[in-house]
Amino acid sequence: MFERKHEKLARVSVFFRRMVISVLIAGLLVLCALFIGVSGYHWIAGLGWFDSLLNASMILGGMGPVNMLATNEAKVFASAYALFSGLTFILVLGLVLAPIIHRILHSFHIDDK
Repeated sequence: MFERKHEKLARVSVFFRRMVISVLIAGLLVLCALFIGVSGYHWIAGLGWFDSLLNASMILGGMGPVNMLATNEAKVFASAYALFSGLTFILVLGLVLAPIIHRILHSFHIDDK
């Protein structure tokens, strides 16, 4: 996907295409994670759809839950979803920053021939 050390730096249009693809994949990943959270809060915790969306969005965004959870199953789901959300954040950050970091590092290490 990226150019190798002996290759020239990619054109700006190629870099922007890589960025768009990375952001789209990251967005799709966030939507999938949000769907998992909304579904879990709705069916496991018994919250309404809007409260489920609010709780899942807050957890996924790193802010914390809004509603109190009554059952142990809901609390286990919320803790598992919080851990999953933290890892999702790291993955999304890596996906978005990979083309940028690669371009910067590649510009420093291009073989001059």
